[in-house]
Amino acid sequence: MAMSTTVNERPAAPSLDRKPPFHRRYQDVLLGIAGAVIVLTAWQIAAVMDLIDTRFISSPAGIVTGLGKLHASGNLWPPTLNTLQSVGIGMGISVAAGVPLGLIIGRSRIIYGFVEPLIGIMYSVPFAVFLPIIIFWFGIGSYAKVVLVIWAALFPLLVNVIAGGRNLPADYLQVSRAFSASRLRTLWSVALPGTMPYILAGVRQAVGRSLVGAIVAELFIGGGGLGYVVQAQTANFQMDNAMGAIAVIAVIAVLLIRGVAYLENKLTFWSAS
Repeated sequence: MAMSTTVNERPAAPSLDRKPPFHRRYQDVLLGIAGAVIVLTAWQIAAVMDLIDTRFISSPAGIVTGLGKLHASGNLWPPTLNTLQSVGIGMGISVAAGVPLGLIIGRSRIIYGFVEPLIGIMYSVPFAVFLPIIIFWFGIGSYAKVVLVIWAALFPLLVNVIAGGRNLPADYLQVSRAFSASRLRTLWSVALPGTMPYILAGVRQAVGRSLVGAIVAELFIGGGGLGYVVQAQTANFQMDNAMGAIAVIAVIAVLLIRGVAYLENKLTFWSAS
């Protein structure tokens, strides 16, 4: 009679490539959505129970109605594109000028010593106080708005890029010297990739400030953007329409900042620590 043998099978080891559950991967997004839903629900309940005066602060339902009115009157998409165009042009110029300038300043002790106090002052002083000077120089129009966007975005980007250039790991520079790389080559092949986390962090701050700069300019000098829509609708006591435009601004701000943060995580995953 054949003897039967029992083989004890070990449980399979968990796969290292297994992705975490959906709620773990998007926990921050889900919590943010849940928080927004709670606030909007409480706001709507307060409006229905007449705990707040919707003539002055509107309500979530009123905002939806206002968005419909803005869309029907043509005061939603053209102003939105106008604001996004100003932000895009201003951010493009700020990045194109701020990244190389910040690397040069960060890698030169002499230049840093000269300009650091000035950059600190320009970064600390609210950019809105320069609006009258900008209007005096560039007039009332799209040029003044773009200049204010650049003014708002450039200095936080510069501060971050300069910090990245000054904190570049010494190992990177030693490798560059070992291969007898020129200063320009070092900036392009060593300093630029090495400071990418600082650059993207600066872009994330700059993109929010650029949107604020565009809205502030539109509030004071017009130009047909969302800021002008808010100002015009508020002046006419159309609070639902005004709050609808503000809601669009808020959504744009979240999308811009989240978009840059997503790129930051994808491009600089190696510097997560």
